[in-house]
Amino acid sequence: MADLTALKAAALTEFAASGYLGTSIARIAERAGVSKASVLYHFESKEALLASAVGSAIEELEHLLDRVGTGDLGLEERKVFVEGFVQFLLRNRLAVHIFMNQRGTLADLTVMRRADALIERIAQFLMERTASLDEHMRFGIALGGAAYLLANAGVLPGPQPDDIEVRESLNRILIGLLVPEAAR
Repeated sequence: MADLTALKAAALTEFAASGYLGTSIARIAERAGVSKASVLYHFESKEALLASAVGSAIEELEHLLDRVGTGDLGLEERKVFVEGFVQFLLRNRLAVHIFMNQRGTLADLTVMRRADALIERIAQFLMERTASLDEHMRFGIALGGAAYLLANAGVLPGPQPDDIEVRESLNRILIGLLVPEAAR
């Protein structure tokens, strides 16, 4: 019996490295050390495997948005959101990589439409809770930049810092950008 966690991890790795369209069920099975039939026993299609592999990332981001609520994006809510967003990025680098880099080619897949709807929800959330266009753009650039940086970590040259260092650094930088200095 195939380990579903291992199958999902193999799928995420392959989809991120070779692209969804360039990845076969056979290659995922090989990476996971199981037969193609075993993969298809658990997932009826490559699309179902993608949906399962990235589904937890989508749910985690939905929960983060729910947790910060519907009120103003005050100082404490900003910190909670930033720290939660950084933690989300660290846990879901490959899924974020797929969302960011394959969005256009996978727009017809249900799971990508769900991810796009969530990105729209984040944009709407920020638009409704920021006082000015400058502040809205500051959030977009900061969060988008952090997402791009972490989604492409390992692709860029140089030594890779550990997740604790990355989390601490990103939290400092993002809070510095998004929480007024007088309030820190």
